[in-house]
Amino acid sequence: MSGCCLMNSKNLNNMSKKLVLPIAFLFITLVSMGQQFDAGLIAGFNATQVEGDDFRGYHKPGILAGLFVQTDLSSDFFASLELKYSQKGSRNRIRPEDEDIRQYIMRLGYAEVPVLVGYRTNEWGAVIGGISTGYLLHSGEYDENGLFPPQDTHEFNRFDLQPFLGFQFGLLEQLKVDLRLAFSVLPIRDQPGEDATNYYWLNHQFNNVISLALYYNMGVNQ
Repeated sequence: MSGCCLMNSKNLNNMSKKLVLPIAFLFITLVSMGQQFDAGLIAGFNATQVEGDDFRGYHKPGILAGLFVQTDLSSDFFASLELKYSQKGSRNRIRPEDEDIRQYIMRLGYAEVPVLVGYRTNEWGAVIGGISTGYLLHSGEYDENGLFPPQDTHEFNRFDLQPFLGFQFGLLEQLKVDLRLAFSVLPIRDQPGEDATNYYWLNHQFNNVISLALYYNMGVNQ
């Protein structure tokens, strides 16, 4: 990797803040152009890990819940805006055969505003893609002794930015299941310690999330 991959975390945080209002304005414009929009509830769970720590695998579960509004752009395409609470983080999965039996859990809770566009592949299915802006509401790191004391913690960045891809499948007329994969491009924090390199993707930590959720359509407004 070359020096062109270097990026400034503070600049990315500022960029994330500036994206919120334009994204909201864009969606309001899309809704106003459409003839109708659907609104509903979201409930599901995340399987998460953090790229850049020492623990591999989606071993940290978390809940997600929120609201969505959706409008058709054409017979094949639709746009959606969501407001969600989403739990993320990392966990060291301890196996009896492992020599390293350190307990470690990173717990992060975000308020998120995903914006997406979907393409209907058939009557029941759709491919989706979009971007989610998140704000960190709470955080904590734990080991076998409990919560890390303040002097042993490394501060997390407040803003997260995650492009995502996935698909939706209708189970019933008003109920569908949503599966998506999201990966942060905005660091959740710098690498703790002094062993970090000078390369952007190796010098920070990033959320990596697989989510599965149910979407319940409460009705249509003309």
